This record gives sequence, structure tokens and C-alpha cells, in this order.
Amino acid sequence: MPAVSDAEAETRLKPDPPKPAAGLAFEQAVGLMQANDFDAASTMLEAALEGSPNDPNLLRLLGVSFTRQSRHSEAERMLTQVIRLVPNFALAHQNLADALLQQGKLDEAAEALRTAIRHNPASDSANRKLVEVLALTGRGGEADEAFQRSLQDDPNRAAIVDAMELNRQGEAAQSEKILRGILRRKPEHLDALRLMGVHCARKELYNDAEAFFRRAVDLAPDFWLAWINLGAALNEQQKFDQADVAYKEALKLKPQSVFTLEKLGANSLFDGRHDDAIGWLDAALEREPAHFPSLLCLGHVLKTVGRQQEAIGAYRRCAEAKPDFGEAYWSLANLKTFRFKGSEVREMERRIETVSATADGEDSEIAFSFALGKAFEDRRNYRKAFEHYSRGNARKRPKLNYDPTEFQRTNDRIIEVFTKAFFEQHAGQGCQDDSPILIVGLPRSGSTLLEQILASHSQVEGTAELHYLLRLATETGLTRSDGIRYPECMLELKPPHLRDLGREYLENTLRHRSGAHYFTDKMPNNFTGIGFLHAILPNAKVIDARRHPLDSCLGSFKQLFARGQIFTYDLYDLAHCYIQYMRLIDHWNEVLPGKVLTVHYEDVVGDLEGQARRIAAHCGLEWEDRMLRYHETERAVKTASSEQVRQPIYSGSVNLWRRYEDELDELIDYLEPVLRELPEGQRPKSLLNQP
Repeated sequence: MPAVSDAEAETRLKPDPPKPAAGLAFEQAVGLMQANDFDAASTMLEAALEGSPNDPNLLRLLGVSFTRQSRHSEAERMLTQVIRLVPNFALAHQNLADALLQQGKLDEAAEALRTAIRHNPASDSANRKLVEVLALTGRGGEADEAFQRSLQDDPNRAAIVDAMELNRQGEAAQSEKILRGILRRKPEHLDALRLMGVHCARKELYNDAEAFFRRAVDLAPDFWLAWINLGAALNEQQKFDQADVAYKEALKLKPQSVFTLEKLGANSLFDGRHDDAIGWLDAALEREPAHFPSLLCLGHVLKTVGRQQEAIGAYRRCAEAKPDFGEAYWSLANLKTFRFKGSEVREMERRIETVSATADGEDSEIAFSFALGKAFEDRRNYRKAFEHYSRGNARKRPKLNYDPTEFQRTNDRIIEVFTKAFFEQHAGQGCQDDSPILIVGLPRSGSTLLEQILASHSQVEGTAELHYLLRLATETGLTRSDGIRYPECMLELKPPHLRDLGREYLENTLRHRSGAHYFTDKMPNNFTGIGFLHAILPNAKVIDARRHPLDSCLGSFKQLFARGQIFTYDLYDLAHCYIQYMRLIDHWNEVLPGKVLTVHYEDVVGDLEGQARRIAAHCGLEWEDRMLRYHETERAVKTASSEQVRQPIYSGSVNLWRRYEDELDELIDYLEPVLRELPEGQRPKSLLNQP
């Protein structure tokens, strides 16, 4: 029998076309399995087999269905029967290998895969899986031999190796060119599809990455790594429920996979399902107690829900499990209220020099740098602290793709579109719901404190830093064939479009809410989208969390963010972004007077009740004294300030920049136009008594 691709083998019926009734049952069962209704598929197939008991197509599909229901011994029996009927049925041998793998019969699975490859040498998935199984059984030499044989049988696989090597050397464009060539010749090449998805994900084109990964798992539902990649792409898009499905499919394929359990835990954390996250991570650590990624993620969950001492314990266990893993130490530092022991500081100083000498230790070097910065700041050695922060930022900045000029050009376009005339023309349009309260600004400017104050009100629910508003804005007009994109496309939208966009934003937020009338969205970067917000939700409230320019920029410079905020790792980028932020807020105040309430962090520290009453009045809330007892409010807080907002108000972070003033000459120069507008008592020494 001639070799066929996996996809052809899945649809071409062997060895003979089935009878019409069997054929219809086969097609319907395939549809049910694609919808993950394996129980119904099994029932249909078993009924069809009563009339055609030796139909190998129906028997094979029933075996696959049993495997997906974890009925592995039944699947093995069914697929063995198929092979007795049709010994050269390559896909049946491969399906049998899946059932054997799930039962831990690795040697038998390897033999089944070899047989599958003998009958269909071009099978990407069988070749790939054989290499994986041989590696799992410790037969690395045989795995290498199997991989080399697959290269000989399929020239495209040799090209895949070349593409991977080019990518490793930093030649991503050339690597991608090779992969696209493979997909032109063989659109269903599984490894090329997956690697193209990886390329897209690295360029943050997560929607494109999702499409490649979905195609791979559609062709090969047993492609564990593609399911993992798909879950990651969906997670990046905040499609947490879909990511959960992808990771669970991966877990079905490898039920003992600690890696997959950790991914499920991390996805649950991002989705705000903290009990689920702890459950997945506990399961991972039950299998492998020293699995450092699971320990790290568990620390993050415990920190988020306010179980600080347990979080510290998890982070310390993570550091013990992998002493050169800088992120464990940075996670301790990022608790903000945590203080390192002298022995821990010395350990970090030793480790940072060790990891900096390794080829793959840069991320740990960066994390150690930020952790040491915090350690020396706590010891009031600000010069040395700044040296470490600077080292971490200098290593981090080249890894990021941020263009301040492009950011300014985008803001120019926003200002040109969202004019006073635009809002006069669209007055009364959009969705009239008044439930959103957006807290905007720059990171480390007190937004978490304002959110906690608001979330302490009985009518307000604190959610998280939601990505929906700006994503909705940038996706508006994305499918237009004339190339007109956001923000210019807003000029042509009609009232129904604006109303629907407002409703879509609200629908996206529902999964983060549980019943209060108002809710907060604390994504700081939403300051660029206030015009878009007003167009689609004119009754939404906006609070601008403002802090002294030097404290704001310094606070971001000292922070190693888990994701996003890519402008914070260079003093010029920070100063430029601060000036752009001020420029946009000034614009919104001009074209939408009264829309934005600016609340200065220093004023909140100095007069909590006065500022809390201003916030309540701006949001249309009846005053409640509980807003002053914000630190008693029990809720999950994901940001770096999670422990600080669980304490009463304190002034320790006001004018923190003065302790670093001698190190901030460069930042002061960049921010001079803004700093000169401040009262004299808030200016650095170098700008006093100057015209």
C-alpha cells in the first residue's frame, strides 16, 4: 500500500470503502469527536459495528475514542483487532502506540510506532512520536538514529533542522523563510506548522500563532507540544477558558506531565481562579516536589490571595530546588515588604556572577540584579542599589522591541482623531452603561492603592488589569480591505457600531465580575484609550493615578515586570513615556473636561479621607467609611503592590527619589521641562534657583 500523509490516512477509508450505513456512522462519529463528545461517538460506532462487526475503519475510530476517554485497555484491544484484520494499516499501529503509551508500555509503543513508520515512512507524527518515546526510555542513541532516518525519508525534515539551527543563531527571518517554503510544498507538515506558530508568538502575533497551532492539532490531535503551544498563545490573548481546554487536551495525552499541570496552574492564576491554580500546582508538586516552575507559580498564587508567609516558603523552596534561578529571589524581593538576610544577599552576589558567565543565564542575571537592587535599597545603600538596578535594566532593554518614536507617532494620530469636534458629533452615542471605572496612569504610581480604596465600597468590584479596551481599539478596522486602521477608522463608525463596541467590552469583563454594579479596570496603559472609551462608553468614569515624575519613573526602573511595560527599562524611554502620558491626559482634559479625575499619590498619603471622598464623588458613589479601611478588604491583588495595600497608609514611598538624587542626573535632564512646572519644594537640587 503506498505511503500517505497522516491527514489522508485519517480520511481515506481502508482497506475497502465501507458500506453506506457504516460510512455515515464514520462521518458522524468523526464530527462528534471533533466536538469532544467521545461518549456519543463511541455509542454511535458500537451501534454501527453490530451491522459491520469487522469494519476496520469503525473499529479503529472506536479505539481512538476509547483512548480519548482514558479507556486505554479497551482501546488497545480494539486496535489490536484492527491490525489483525489489516496488518499494514499504518494509522492503526500509531493509534495503538497512543493507547500503549497511556498505560506506560513504552517499549511496546515504540515497536508499534516502528511498524507504523515501516508502512508509512512519511508520517510526520509517527516519526516525531518515536523519537520522543525512545528519548523517554533513555535510549538517546536510538532516538538520534530514528531522527536521522526520518530526515532521509523526508527531505522537509532536514530543512526543519536547518530552520531550527538558524533560529538558534538568531536568524529568525531566514528560519521563517525555510518554514514557509516547506508549507508551500506540504501544507500539512506538522513540525513546520508548529514552528511557524512559535515564530509568530515570538513576534507577539498571537492570533496568527493560534491559527498555526490549531491547524497542527487538527491534523494531529495527539501532538502534545502543539497543544501546549496553543495554550500559551491563547493565554497571551487572555482567552483563558480556551487555553484551559488546550492544556487539558495536552494533559490527556500525558497525564503525568508535571509541565502541563504547571501550565494549567499558571493559566488559572491569570484567570483569577486561585483555588483551581493551587489544585493544579499541588498536583504537580505531588508528582515532583522539587519542580521549581510549579513552586514559583504557587508562590505567585499565594502572594495574590494574601497568604504571604506561605508564598515566602514556596519561593524559598524554589530557590533551594534551583539555586541559580534568579526569578525565585526576585519574587521574594517583589513582595516589597520582604527583607533578605545577609546570607541570602551574599548567595545572590555569588550566583549572579556564576550565571552571567553562562550562555543561557541572562534572564537569571537580570532577576538577580533587580533582587539585589531591592536588597541594598533596604540597607539604605542607594548607590549600590542603583548599580544593580541599572545592570538589570541594561541587560533587559536589548531583549525588547520598543520604539519611543513610533509610540509618539501613534499618540499624534490619536490626538488628531479624538478632537472636541469628534465628541460633539458623537454626543449621546455609544453604550450608556455606567459601570466601568478605569484607573489609568503609569506603573508604580499608586493605582493599586486607589483600586483597593474603591474596591472597599459595597457597590464596586475590583477586577484586575484588563487588556480588553486597548485590544478592542486596535482590532477595530483590522479587517478593512482599504488599510484604514485604528484610530482613523473611528471617524467612519456609526452609532450602532459604537454601541456594539461598548457592549463587547462589557461582555468581555463579565467573567471577572460577580455582581456589584460598578467595577474597576486598572490597566495603566489605558490612558491612551480614554477617547475610544468615551466614544463607546460615555458614562464610564476615569481616574488618573499620578505621582511625582521622578518617583513614578524610578519606581518603574526598579521593577522587573512579569509581562508588558516594555518602556520601563531605559531612563530615556521612561522619561519620554511620562511626557507622552502627560501630553495625552492634558489633551483629554481639553476635549473631555471633567472626564478624568487626577489623584496624586502624595495627596492620598497626606489626606486619605479627603482624596477618597473626591474619588467617591467623581464615581457617583455614596460615601462609605469602609473606603478608609481599605487594608481590611480581603480580595486577590495581582500587582507588585499586593502586600503594601494590605497595610494602613504610610509615607515611606513619598519622595523616594531624593535618596537616589545623585544617581538620577540623566533622568532629571530628560524630565526637566516637566520638573520645572513643579513647586520649588518638589524639584531636585540641580533645578533650584534657575530661571
